[in-house]
Amino acid sequence: MQSFLSPAQHADLYDAENTWTAAEDFFLAFANEQPASRVLDLGCGTGRLTIALAEAGHLVTGVEPHPGSLNAARAKPGAGAVRWIDGTSAALPQDAAFDAAIMSAHVAQAIADEQEWARTLRDVRSALVPGGRLVFDSRDPQARAWERWTPANTRSHLTLPDGTALQLWIDAAELEQGLVGITEHRFLADGNREFEDALLAFRGEAALRRDLAETGFTVGPVFGGWAGQPVGAGDGELIVTAYA
Repeated sequence: MQSFLSPAQHADLYDAENTWTAAEDFFLAFANEQPASRVLDLGCGTGRLTIALAEAGHLVTGVEPHPGSLNAARAKPGAGAVRWIDGTSAALPQDAAFDAAIMSAHVAQAIADEQEWARTLRDVRSALVPGGRLVFDSRDPQARAWERWTPANTRSHLTLPDGTALQLWIDAAELEQGLVGITEHRFLADGNREFEDALLAFRGEAALRRDLAETGFTVGPVFGGWAGQPVGAGDGELIVTAYA
C-alpha cells in the first residue's frame, strides 16, 4: 500500500471510524463485574477502551502490534495510568498476571492464521490467573456481514483533526469458506488515493468453542448481541466468554 496519510493521521482515521458504542459499554461492564482487577486489553488499538478501563479503577495493560496506534494511545489523556506493550500475545507475561482479558473491535477476526490464533489463545490462558475471564467478539458467519460491505453501503466522508478531508469506502469478497478479504479505499481531497487490504477470519460458534476447549478454556455464555441476545439474534455477533 502506498500511503499518503501519516501514521498519526491513520490513528486519527481509526478513531473517526471507530467511536464508542454498545460494544465498549459491554466490555467495560464485563471488566467492572470484578472491581479493581488486573485487565489485559489485547489488540488495544488507539486505547479508547483501554484508558476507560483504567479510569474505572482497573490495573490495565494494553498490547498493540501497530506502532502508530500505540503512539496515539500513549498520547491520550489518562494514558499514563496504563502499561503499554508494543507487540502481540507473544509479549505477554506467562505468569498468571491478569484477572481478565479483553479482545474487542473484532481483533479475533484479524488473527486469520489458525496457528497464530491457537497460539494467541494459549498465550492469553497462560497470562490469566486460574479461573480468569476472557471475552472477545467475532462476527457470526451466519449473518454474512461481508455481503453488505459494498461501496454503496459503506461510503462516507470524514475530516481528520488536522483538517484533512477524505472519502472512503469498503469492498469485500469471500475468498474461501471462513476467510474474507476486504479493501478500504481512501480518496483524499488533494486527489491522492490509497487503499488498505485486510484478511478476516469468520469462525462459527462451534469452531470458537472447539478452539477454546483445545487450549484449556472453559466456555461460558456466548451472545449474539450487545444486549445479551442469543446467538442468531441481536447484532450478528458472537460475543464469547470463557474461563482459564
